[in-house]
Amino acid sequence: MRTYTVREGLLDEWVQRWREEIVPLRLRFGFTLGHAWIDRERNQFIWTISYEGEQSFEERNREYWNCPERAAMSLDPKDYLEATDKQEVARVY
Repeated sequence: MRTYTVREGLLDEWVQRWREEIVPLRLRFGFTLGHAWIDRERNQFIWTISYEGEQSFEERNREYWNCPERAAMSLDPKDYLEATDKQEVARVY
């Protein structure tokens, strides 16, 4: 689960770019995206991601970040995000 605190005034733009650019590429790399939520009061974007392939999540994630398609996005998270929190969680229900 990932929780991002988005810079003031950029939440809607971040969500749009995430949907249009990040989601399709993540799916092409075999990731499963669960739900995504926004908390406007805290200016946060929360989402879940998993990977169940032959590689570890970390290996596949590294390939995603290093691929030419990701570099071509010209989407630097630092331009949008003030803070990130990544938690590994397990579903119990």
